[in-house]
Amino acid sequence: MLANMLYDQLLESRRFIQSQTDFPPEFGIILGTGLSGLAKEIDRVATLQYGDIPHFPVSTVESHQGELVFGYLAGRRVVAMAGRFHYYEGYSLEQVTFPVRVLRMLGIRRLFISNAAGSVNAGIEAGDLVFLRDHINMQPDNPLRGPNDERLGPRFPDMLHAYDRSMNARALEIANTNGIRAHEGVYLALSGPNLETPAEYKFAHIIGADLVGMSTVPEVIVARHMELPVFVASIATNKCFPIEEIRPTSVADVIAVANAAEPKLGVIIKALLKEEA
Repeated sequence: MLANMLYDQLLESRRFIQSQTDFPPEFGIILGTGLSGLAKEIDRVATLQYGDIPHFPVSTVESHQGELVFGYLAGRRVVAMAGRFHYYEGYSLEQVTFPVRVLRMLGIRRLFISNAAGSVNAGIEAGDLVFLRDHINMQPDNPLRGPNDERLGPRFPDMLHAYDRSMNARALEIANTNGIRAHEGVYLALSGPNLETPAEYKFAHIIGADLVGMSTVPEVIVARHMELPVFVASIATNKCFPIEEIRPTSVADVIAVANAAEPKLGVIIKALLKEEA
């Protein structure tokens, strides 16, 4: 998409949203597979369907509600995406990350991202939380490919500090205080939608990944492009390493583990929101 066209579409989406609610969010939250339940805890001021927002994609994945929720969580003004978009749905990565740009243009100053992922670290069990400290991007495209609009960000954004390690440290403290198993880790992004083969899981482990998934990294790249700080929490929903521990896994299995672990994720996010200056 031409840079000017993207910017104009972002403005159109923002105008529509602001015509529906004058609520000014401070923080954005992306709720991934099986994790939309946290949206129920938001004291809602407004709810918009993705399909009503100009230029927004529409969620096609089970467990993704497809709502933009405005309101209060832990006393802070938030806007939550109850459901995200994926490259494997057929969208371009520019479309996948379009909502992140809209949230930034609505004024959020930090983005909280969640996802469900497979563990390729023998020490990370199904149901554990993992706070991302880095990623490996093996998706076949990049959301910044094409003409760059300097109004949105620089041509070559640096990714050294893409993840907030100080917030990770605080999240680990909160988890420990609440008896929640949690780790820091590296996320490998692949295109999906199929789960990986045993050889691919072994490869992911060898190259330094702790988790493997099909989302999140495009959103982080675009957030970094727009100088938007991010905190990412993954729920490990299935054990993919060592190889002999791999079991057949369905989407229903992933959603069930994510649903069971979601209250732990809520504890972390709400505590971090309360502490934000």
